[in-house]
Amino acid sequence: MVFPRAQHAHLPNPERLAGWSIPAKDLYDVAGLPTTLGNISRRYIAQRTEPFLAHLQAQGARIESKTASSELGLRIDCEPVGLPAPTNPLWPGATPGGSSGGAAEQVALGTVRAAHASDGGGSIRVPAAACGLVGFKPTTPRPPGMQNGALAVQGFVTTTVADSAFLHALNPSVSRMRVGLLTDPILTDAEIADPMLQATELAAEALDSAGHQIIPITAFPGERTLDAFRTIFSSALATALADDTLASGSGIAGYPHWVGQLGRRQAPAEVQAAKKHAAALNGLLHSFWNVDVVLSPTLTHDPPPVGHFAAMEHSRCFAEQTRWSPWCSLFNMTGRPAISIPWALPGRPPVGVHLGSITLADDELLGLALDVHA
Repeated sequence: MVFPRAQHAHLPNPERLAGWSIPAKDLYDVAGLPTTLGNISRRYIAQRTEPFLAHLQAQGARIESKTASSELGLRIDCEPVGLPAPTNPLWPGATPGGSSGGAAEQVALGTVRAAHASDGGGSIRVPAAACGLVGFKPTTPRPPGMQNGALAVQGFVTTTVADSAFLHALNPSVSRMRVGLLTDPILTDAEIADPMLQATELAAEALDSAGHQIIPITAFPGERTLDAFRTIFSSALATALADDTLASGSGIAGYPHWVGQLGRRQAPAEVQAAKKHAAALNGLLHSFWNVDVVLSPTLTHDPPPVGHFAAMEHSRCFAEQTRWSPWCSLFNMTGRPAISIPWALPGRPPVGVHLGSITLADDELLGLALDVHA
């Protein structure tokens, strides 16, 4: 799938990231290393380094390895075709989430301090939440959904909010915010497990104690937004894979083919209407909620076993992925920054809580996140 490329206006400081070892997600090229795009049959040796990663190298970071991704980054789990599937260090035998699951696995194991990742529907925030880590999705290049239909942006999985801010060269700032507390799913019906609700309520109490205004809000009607997300997502893939023969495989490898077929069935007018909805969505949300940021769970329940989603028929798989994470994709549609932060609960692994911006810039959202987790 085509992802936005970073643009950098200033010459980098070659010492800023000295000492950082940051593995690259295996959807992105690093010269001399293999890229598989999540399928061993797609493997090739990269001849150049993707610009976002080259910028990290220019600041002194070492990029010497790749981390696993689901094929083409299309799924919320991380089971690359023909390659080992990473597992969750906090939940043995369970998925680390995806598509940046290999990145989350390495950070959760303590192998690295941070790992490169990307997020087109929750692919940084979901694995961060599943593995008890911080996952920050920065602002997506505007307007969302208009750059070859791409909704994705690159970033990192880290252990702290401070590390995420440093890697993005942001200086967190915070003032008193209107925080909408949302414990209902947005994009689909789903049952939310008690630990997720408990963690979100406790995070709201922490933000209240820090001086922010907590405002309970109800779910935005999300059916049209989910349809628009599916239309943009699938039509972009259909274009990207127009001449791709591997996408027509079976089993897990057949999922890209199914998504591409879905995209090819979208009429041009439907795609344009979906992009128009995406462009207007943040304004609609602001009018509906009148808050600066939305606090919710990141996931509806703990990580399921490896193979859980792969065992499903493709349309059900898509629906169940949305039920596991019914909040994240909204902020890919708006292009606004969002972050998943681990909240510790006694007697169990941490739970991810989610802050999605309505009015806040990246540095402001990170400043608010620091009131929840350093």
